[in-house]
Amino acid sequence: MASCRALARQPVWQPVCEAARGLGERPGAAAARAFFEARLTPWRVSNADGSREGLVTGYYEPLIKGSRSRSKAYAWPVLGVPDDLLNLDLSEVYPELKGQRVRGRLVGNKVLPYYSRADIDRLKERFAGKTLLYAEDAVELFFLQVQGSGRVQLPDGSIVRLAYADTNGHPYQSIGRWLADKGELRVEQASMEGIKSWARANPGRLQEMLNANPSYIFFREAPAGNGGPVGALGQPLTEGRSMAVDPRSIPLGAPVFLATTHPRSTQPLQRLMLAQDTGSAIKGGVRGDFYWGFGAEAGALAGRMRQKGEMWVLWPREQVPR
Repeated sequence: MASCRALARQPVWQPVCEAARGLGERPGAAAARAFFEARLTPWRVSNADGSREGLVTGYYEPLIKGSRSRSKAYAWPVLGVPDDLLNLDLSEVYPELKGQRVRGRLVGNKVLPYYSRADIDRLKERFAGKTLLYAEDAVELFFLQVQGSGRVQLPDGSIVRLAYADTNGHPYQSIGRWLADKGELRVEQASMEGIKSWARANPGRLQEMLNANPSYIFFREAPAGNGGPVGALGQPLTEGRSMAVDPRSIPLGAPVFLATTHPRSTQPLQRLMLAQDTGSAIKGGVRGDFYWGFGAEAGALAGRMRQKGEMWVLWPREQVPR
């Protein structure tokens, strides 16, 4: 029903959403199963090369510490969207770019790529006017950017909620992979906790590590609340049921049956999910990012999750997904 708040505007979904409303707010498991079986058809998701298996990772909503004021303890700026960031939609000229936007900046009469993470750090004074908050820890802020949203606890105990606002347009690069390629960590050690431990042990190389990922996320303050963060569909995410996908392969809002395993385990994890979000690192057909929820426990699960999986999109009967 959360997805239907967005999907009901699409003719293909209107009959399904109307039927779902007829079940009431809390239909039993049998009624829900019968609804999906009667109204929807599963379509198997494949990759561009025809393979049917892909990568399933995890993400969560982190809580970090921060302040409205800069100090020695809170030195890392959390930035809003810069005024000179251009967000270009070129799909009318290049249909193959449908669903993709190019970020850039205007220099004279030319549009150039926007500043990379290293550039933003080097030119930090230029962005001072767009600072929303100051984070206590650079690596925690980095992972908040990777997750795309989160909460910041201020010194007085109050909470500020941050939501994704835009990106600098540079491709995401894994700092865990960078550490492994440099021989600093083994691949199996390059988890979120492993990366944090390495950063604490190597403070002089902190910025070098962060700059290995040129992608940079800008935030906006979001209304306070206890629900999940708002995903790309425009609806709050649901712990253990929402998933980020590549919308070029899986339409946003569609139910997706996921067959994978629990983090670092062979225990099956097979359930119906909803494609309610996207992510800069989520590219390809069989590629999903499982939303684990809020807080440290969810973060531990998300940080360990790098599993193989298969997916089926559930689509209205008599209709062909496009």
